[in-house]
Amino acid sequence: MNLVSIASQYYRTTISIFLFIIVSGSLVFNNIPKESSPDVNLPYIYVALGLTGISPEDSEKLLIKPIEDEISNIEGKKEMTSTSYQGGGNVLLEFNAGFDPDQALMDTREQVDRAKSDLPDDADEPKVSEVNISLFPILVVSISGDASEFLLKKISNDLKDKIQSLPNVLEVEIGGEREEQLDIIIDQNKIEAYGLNLNEILSFVRSNNQVVSAGNLDTGDGRFVIKIPGLYENLNDIFNTPIKVNDKKTIKFKDIASLKRTFKDPEKFARLNDQSAFTLEISKRIGANIVETVNQVKELVSEEQKSLPSKIKITYSGDESINIKNMLGDLQNNVIFSILLVMSVVVIFLGIRSSLLVGLAVPGSFLSAILVLYTLGFTVNMVVLFGLILSVGLLVDGAVVVVEYAQRKIQEGMGLGDAYIKAASRMSLPIIASTLTTIAVFIPLLFWPGTTGGFMKYIPITVISVLSSSLIMALIVVPIIGTQSYKLRNLFIFFIVPIILFALINFIAFAFLSKFELGGYLNLGLKVVASLVIAFAIYKIFKTIKRKGLFQKISIPKISADDDEDLTDISKVGAFTKSYLFILRVCISHPLKVTIIAVTLLIGIYGAYGKYGKGVTFFPSVEAENTKVVVYATGNLSVIEKDQLVRSVENKIIELQKNNNEFESIYTTSGNVSNRQESSPDIIGFINIEFKDWDKRRKADILISEIREATSSIPGIKVETRTQRAGPPGGKPIEINLTSNDPSITLAEVKRIENYLSSFEGLKDLETSLPSPSIEYQLYVNREEAAKYGASVAIIGNTIKLITGGLKLSEFRPDDSDDSIPIYLRLPENQRTIDQLNTIKIPTSSGYVPISNFTKIETNQETGNLVRVDQNRIETIKSDVVRFYQTDAYVRLIKHWLGIQEFDIPNNFGLDLPEFNSADIDPRVKVSFKGEDESQNESQAFLQKAFLIAIFLMGVILLTQFNSFSSAILILFAVIMSTVGVVLGLLITQQPFGIVMSGIGVISLAGIVVNNNIVLIDTFDRLFKKTQNAKESLLMTGAQRLRPVLLTTTTTVLGLLPMALKINIDFVNFEYSYNSPDTQWWVDLSRAIVFGLLFSTLLTLLVTPAALMLKSKFLSSNKNENSKKINKQVKYS
Repeated sequence: MNLVSIASQYYRTTISIFLFIIVSGSLVFNNIPKESSPDVNLPYIYVALGLTGISPEDSEKLLIKPIEDEISNIEGKKEMTSTSYQGGGNVLLEFNAGFDPDQALMDTREQVDRAKSDLPDDADEPKVSEVNISLFPILVVSISGDASEFLLKKISNDLKDKIQSLPNVLEVEIGGEREEQLDIIIDQNKIEAYGLNLNEILSFVRSNNQVVSAGNLDTGDGRFVIKIPGLYENLNDIFNTPIKVNDKKTIKFKDIASLKRTFKDPEKFARLNDQSAFTLEISKRIGANIVETVNQVKELVSEEQKSLPSKIKITYSGDESINIKNMLGDLQNNVIFSILLVMSVVVIFLGIRSSLLVGLAVPGSFLSAILVLYTLGFTVNMVVLFGLILSVGLLVDGAVVVVEYAQRKIQEGMGLGDAYIKAASRMSLPIIASTLTTIAVFIPLLFWPGTTGGFMKYIPITVISVLSSSLIMALIVVPIIGTQSYKLRNLFIFFIVPIILFALINFIAFAFLSKFELGGYLNLGLKVVASLVIAFAIYKIFKTIKRKGLFQKISIPKISADDDEDLTDISKVGAFTKSYLFILRVCISHPLKVTIIAVTLLIGIYGAYGKYGKGVTFFPSVEAENTKVVVYATGNLSVIEKDQLVRSVENKIIELQKNNNEFESIYTTSGNVSNRQESSPDIIGFINIEFKDWDKRRKADILISEIREATSSIPGIKVETRTQRAGPPGGKPIEINLTSNDPSITLAEVKRIENYLSSFEGLKDLETSLPSPSIEYQLYVNREEAAKYGASVAIIGNTIKLITGGLKLSEFRPDDSDDSIPIYLRLPENQRTIDQLNTIKIPTSSGYVPISNFTKIETNQETGNLVRVDQNRIETIKSDVVRFYQTDAYVRLIKHWLGIQEFDIPNNFGLDLPEFNSADIDPRVKVSFKGEDESQNESQAFLQKAFLIAIFLMGVILLTQFNSFSSAILILFAVIMSTVGVVLGLLITQQPFGIVMSGIGVISLAGIVVNNNIVLIDTFDRLFKKTQNAKESLLMTGAQRLRPVLLTTTTTVLGLLPMALKINIDFVNFEYSYNSPDTQWWVDLSRAIVFGLLFSTLLTLLVTPAALMLKSKFLSSNKNENSKKINKQVKYS
């Protein structure tokens, strides 16, 4: 009361602060960084390892294990996953929730540095990096055209350097690029004829390609630096390198070899829309504005393109700025639409003036929250925007209650200023309590662990910021502006309106005078005179209006006030209120029956959902913007063969594009692509398809189905499609890991599980980590025989390298290259065959000897990628689900078959349930579920705890407010009952329960439901103290609280209605859309609150009064018994 009185005395200061918030908040909202997804610190650190030609087994032994030994004890580590593959390996560290990413990165780098000494000398430098969503590419620039690979590479590198110099760009990665190398081609016969020794060649080259600092020479006359330039600078330097000296005769490379500056043998190919291309994947800095960054990149590229040859084509794909602009536009339109709906209802119930006062709370609370988010360093993203939408209906509740009470007091004859100050004072405790209970509900969500929590925490932060601001708006700003509403109205009518009229009439007058061709001074003079006349006329008109008192008083219909301002004459209420009171009278006359019916309804609806419900999902199904086509093939396929198979799939997709034109871009990578990205070694290519905007094509499911159908008939390959589901990044929804001390047992059990899963029609795209049926050649050296010839494993290995990728001699850096180019010694291409493994000759002390004299070649099954979790070898089975909402049911079914957990939910999908533990898995094999199931269980467990903590926090606040256990328990019972509405809504719409979205909806609903119950019970307590008649008090309470309860419910429901109905209206272009991807994200959460709130409103208006009546009867009977006992004791004494 004192705070409101002080603010009323200094109303100019209060209004000035409010205007400052509006102006500064608007400026900040325009400048705050905007992103599509939140900036989430994923709890992962990635270590990349490489060694050319190393096998998966050797990679595990020589690269992975030394790194694992060092980093296994890093503080905060949750899980360590390692993958060994042909040519290298990687280690992925997952940390516990709340980890410090900077400290984790520093600790990992420190431990990896310690392990470097244990790695092979020729291993690549280990790369340690943090996995962060904000570091993912926001734009892909593709460079293609009818030009040589050298030219495309040069253009790509030049563009990369210039783009990377932009302040908002973090890094640019080039895709489709092959490293340059210099091949020295030498014939095997010449090697033998000249008696060349590979070790001598290595020694000659390396000793002749180095800078030697010979020191300084001080002659007394001066000091001179002596340097011997010895680095290769061009091809001639290499050509003239001596490789053998015999009898004073020198043999150089140019005598026996040819040089070819080329690229490394192709490992993979990249194409964009069926054209070979280089791609620049651009990542922004953390906190940088996506839209601004992309615009800067496009401006730079457009400028550079002017100086490029006309045959060079530059295209853009994966533009995140388009998505975020569309998403921001849609969500902002939803905010506007929600505000308009809310304001319309307030106008209907309270009138224009009151609705304008309520409307002030919306921008004030929103922009205050934006200022808080900006101060905390957050960005505006789709989660923040939905938090704002969720707050639309909540933030006006307090303002509605204050304005409604003030208007009722004005109607009873109280003065304007006194009415608003009285309203703020009288309703302050209920509003503070209801706001705090709503905030308390969202507080546990701040501590949501894991990646999902990193995404969703922006909802509670936004809602808490908005609701805290709305409390100040409802109790200070709105009442103060309400007390000055006459002055503000007069300011508008007698100052702002005249200025607008003056400007408008002047514009018309000047336009009229400009039609006459008058001289410059005459034209200027007439305009000045016209302006003076117009100004004088407007001044006189509004002065007359003010003198006569027009438009200065507000006509408010009076109602007869009771002698006691809190009491209401229920005989004088309107027809609608009388109808409600009739129903209420029936309910409070039979309170026990009403309570029993409510509890029975609770149990019955939950039982019906258990039988007829659609199960649960982790995240909602959202219209896909792209898909990835994955191509599998087995066997020892060359890179060219893999590319041909992938191209056959690509051609089918391009044919679909020609017929339907529904794809924005088709980006293909083929060849040896599976090593670092997948556990399966059989993947030979990816085709990333970016769809056109959702309203310019058919549904993504239809397009994906057509792709699968078109590619299903291609022989020799398996094709599957992967679509990113809503929520944090993840793989397939079903992922099973198996581990044991005996790998052969694990492989056998994987095959059994694979066979079982393949029998289900509801599962698709099944894959395992089992090795492919490819073969590999192993060259076994008989060391004893080799020693007889003076040969060693090292010289044999170097000789074999001449057949494979080449023997690396050294490096050189020419003037036209920014990078060092390796120099390789190789045999001609026609001599690089499998047959050479048996016929090639090895230089020994006895001359050149056939390698077959001391080696034996055997063929074995090729080892696939080796995966380890916490230093234990594992095998993996992954599968997708045809109908996304059946994921949980299939996971439970598989667990039931494996004997992990019984199938304890209703079998609503008609699945064929096996006997429990009928799989009879070998007990030595440990089975665990990862992926979506693990994340879903973690989120479900957290949300259950969060709901209980929210109930406890609300209970504490309610006990503080009412100082009564019965009132607190009654309100919490209403919260539990409100969840019936959520379940009922799911049954009506036939939708599954979303663990994350519906779960947040239930928790949010708990905070909303208590608001009306707090105000209703607070009013009842006041009236009951005065009347001591529970029935009369409840009827008066119902008459007084009916309008505000319906108002707050309707405003909240209408605020979320656009999202719940999946409707979006574009107020700029006057268009509307239905079922856009942005609305699909939040429809589960919105519907949970809408259905729950509609149902809880009936509880608040009917069941809560009945429970209060029951409570009053119980307490009054106890009081009567106590009084009788006291009277007996007095009489006896």
